[in-house]
Amino acid sequence: MNRYIEKGKVINHPMINLVKTGNNIKMMREEKGMSVQKLANLMEFEAVQAVYSWQSGKTLPSLENLKLLSELFEEPMEEILIFE
Repeated sequence: MNRYIEKGKVINHPMINLVKTGNNIKMMREEKGMSVQKLANLMEFEAVQAVYSWQSGKTLPSLENLKLLSELFEEPMEEILIFE
């Protein structure tokens, strides 16, 4: 949670937890019975590195990729991202 003061009030602004979001992506992928390679293929990636990068919490999917994950996992985007 990101906290800051605005006009004399403390504002709590949720932030995406990369590691928990990555774990969530991995769990959702596994629940659908998809290998990393299969997910990468469905997303038309040439290599699997992007998927591993998301799952390890190093990066987040782009908005376009998040939308595609949402469709593939049959989950709303808000369910993929973990905020704290």
